[in-house]
Amino acid sequence: MGTPSNPGRTRAHDHDDHGHGHGHGHGHGAALARSGARHAGRLRLALVLTVAFLVVETVAACITGSLALLSDAAEMLTDALGIGMALAAVSLANRAAVGGTRARARTFGLYRLEILAALANAVLLFAVAAYVIVEACLRIGDAPEVHVAALLVVGGVGLVVNLVVFLLLRSGARESLNVEGAYLDALADLLGSVGVIVAAIVVATTGWRYADPIAGAAIGVWIVPRTCSLAARSLRILLQAAPPHIDVDALEADLAGMDGVVDVHDLHVWTLTSEMEVASVHLVTTVGADPHPVLDEARELLRDRYAITHATLQVEPADHDGCAEVNW
Repeated sequence: MGTPSNPGRTRAHDHDDHGHGHGHGHGHGAALARSGARHAGRLRLALVLTVAFLVVETVAACITGSLALLSDAAEMLTDALGIGMALAAVSLANRAAVGGTRARARTFGLYRLEILAALANAVLLFAVAAYVIVEACLRIGDAPEVHVAALLVVGGVGLVVNLVVFLLLRSGARESLNVEGAYLDALADLLGSVGVIVAAIVVATTGWRYADPIAGAAIGVWIVPRTCSLAARSLRILLQAAPPHIDVDALEADLAGMDGVVDVHDLHVWTLTSEMEVASVHLVTTVGADPHPVLDEARELLRDRYAITHATLQVEPADHDGCAEVNW
């Protein structure tokens, strides 16, 4: 049994006393249109704004010697890289597979690129957080003077830019893990700009130079737990673990409780990409049972109760030998 290469069709048929059902609410193209691809325009605009401000902030950080600005610029760099990877993943995943051996071999297309991009983004965020925290610790003992006026102006401009990017990506973050990675970058940058402004105000009003490295360290620490969450979810998908919101035992029990079904085995549930849960299962029925009603009921159960619209179902009569031996 294999997963189908054409998810855009719903069908059921008998073959050598078996029923093989492929249930799909949407095609693969539709799945991407629901997630990352739908937000490609916003990603492009966010990338332009991010790169433009990154140049400004990097120059300002070098001139002012501010760690808060430097850490925020590093975050902006990972933000730009994250958005760029998100766009690349969306573009590659939506590239039409027009014939050819390599295109045919990728029966699920390039949808996992979205998840790989999210994981790469998390790794970059970890690196930035570690650098900023270490640099802040080194500066605690000897905090350099910073140009407060430049710090305040750049922080204010950054706040506006990051707020715009944040709002552009907010809706897509609910639908695509890849867009969510870029969204988390934007959120970290937004708080980073707030930290820069606060540090500038504290230095200007009190002359306490340690506010700058402390603000930089705070930004780095804030990134870590959110990055851990993004990395963990990306790895869970890449390891093909069952989605956390799906109770596999309950799903197996529901399938076993259908009319005519006497056994359920070889059940697998995993996430292919954002908004695309996949399932495959063997259903053993009473001898002589019509597989078509079983297939229809199983598809409806998966779709309506578990939101799984892409499934491969194999129906086997109870007197058939061999399939039960395949149990991964």
